[in-house]
This record gives sequence, C-alpha cells and structure tokens, in this order.
Amino acid sequence: MKHAVEIRNLSKSFGTRKALDDVSLTIAEGEMVALIGASGSGKSTLLRHVPGFVAADDGDVVVCGRTMQSGGRVSRRIRHERSRVGFVFQQFNLVGRLPVATNVLIGLLHRTAWWRRVLMRFSLDERMQALRALRAVGIEETAWQRASTLSGGQQQRAALARCLVQNAELVLADEPIASLDPEASRKVMELLAKMNREHACTVLVSLHQVEFAIRYCPRTIALNAGRVVFDGPSSALTPALLGELYGTEARELFGSVFPERDAPREGPPVPVAALAAA
Repeated sequence: MKHAVEIRNLSKSFGTRKALDDVSLTIAEGEMVALIGASGSGKSTLLRHVPGFVAADDGDVVVCGRTMQSGGRVSRRIRHERSRVGFVFQQFNLVGRLPVATNVLIGLLHRTAWWRRVLMRFSLDERMQALRALRAVGIEETAWQRASTLSGGQQQRAALARCLVQNAELVLADEPIASLDPEASRKVMELLAKMNREHACTVLVSLHQVEFAIRYCPRTIALNAGRVVFDGPSSALTPALLGELYGTEARELFGSVFPERDAPREGPPVPVAALAAA
C-alpha cells in the first residue's frame, strides 16, 4: 500500500505550549480521513506542517514519497514539492477583487513561466480548464464575478475548483465548513467526497462536526492536547467513546451527536453513525 502522507514523531511547541506531541500517522493514497478535536488540539497546526507551511521542532513529513520536512528543517525544494498539495482554508483564501476564474487559475501558477506569474497571463486552454473545474463544483455561472460577491459556500467551492485545476494529489481542508450553514456544509463535503472518489485524490479534512466525519469519512483521527487519542473507523465514534476521549468537554464539543441531556437512555450508547444517518 502506498502512502500519501507519512508523519513520524512530529513535535511542535509555541513557547511553553506543546501544540504537537510526538505525532505519528500514515494515510494511504486515496483515503478520505477526518481530523477532529477541540480548538487548540493541534488540528490546524498538524495540517500546516504537511505542506511545510510550518517547520516542526522535530520529526519527519513525507508526502507522496517526497520529503517535505525532516528533523525540524523544511525541504529546500518545498515550492516544487508543495505543488502536489491543495490546501483549502476555513476563510476561503480567495483574492476578493479578482474574478472567480482567475482565483481558480492561481492553482496553475506553480507550473507557469515567471513572467506569466507576474502578469497573471493565462492561455485560452487554461481558462477553459478553470471553467470546467467551476462547472464540476456547480458554480460555472460565477466565473467572471468578483470573488468577493460570492456567498461563503460558493467561495469554498471555488477553492475546491482551484485544487482540481492544480491536479492536487492530496487535498488538505482546514475546517472548510466551520463558517457555513448546514446546506452549504453538506454541498462542500459532498464535493470533497466526489473529488476523492472521481479524481483519486487523498483528502484529509479537519472538522468540529463529528456527524459530518461519520457521514463522509470512513476513517477519523482524533487529537487532544497535541496527541493522537484515536485513529480508526469513524463508525466507532459513539458518544460513550467521545466521552472517554474528551471527558466533560465532549458534549460541548460534539453536542449534536449526543442524545438530549434530559432524555432517558436505555441500553448501549447510540452509535454516532446512526445519528448522522437519521
């Protein structure tokens, strides 16, 4: 089995706070994996280490067989190696004054001549690629609008279209639905699943909503205080297990998957998968 991501003994501290504490994990090519945990658990920090946005204190990160960083040093070829990784940010990371299609075409800049990068010049074929990608995510009609005129859900779909144009082998999504309404959240998660299924790209998505992890990601990795506390099938994430992993914070963090506080409960805990499918 080939690994899309290999993380070995990754550690990172900010001052006296240990953001990542000896984290090791692997993700196989073609997997769709959820990353869950409280704010401050290390989810975003871990995701940013994978493409080398942040240098670790210690440990190694390998993506698609290429070393991104090792022993606290980011690869000198990081710009080239990063081209195979698409990153979807919580706040969309689009240039609001530029047309949507141009924002999508930014995904091609890593393989264009320097003068074209400076002038933002794209060929007709490249523009057609952007239109096809926007059609794939369902917002082709917005191609020549300013990105700032789009709704949050549309902006996130434009960010996914940029990953398609980039031909990303690995898509990292950092809380991509945190600021979206339930319907927009569902559409974004369905598009991530479609990219994973139809474009054979590996997806690692951080989420607060356990029900979305269950519904769309066969595997979940849970972080707490910078450590991996669970790595297994998402269907195993019962309210009882979440309570064991996160203690009294579990209901506050993942309240939507818990029965009502005052509702009577008989028998074994209700599986989160059953609640998500309801």
